Amino acid sequence: MRKIPKGKTMSYKAVAAKAGNSKAARAVGAIMRTNYDPSIPCHRVIASDGSMRGDVRPRRRPAKQRS
Repeated sequence: MRKIPKGKTMSYKAVAAKAGNSKAARAVGAIMRTNYDPSIPCHRVIASDGSMRGDVRPRRRPAKQRS
């Protein structure tokens, strides 16, 4: 995702294809959902129909739960 140029977007399927498996679009979404690194431009990845999907990650890492 870091290689997507500023001002450009890619679909989840296209990112999965670049990673080697075009059928792993859902896995790309799952990985992005757990990403807390602000240097990774997740906002450049969109759904195949052009809509924004799932960009609901928190702004900071949640506190660890103690057992």
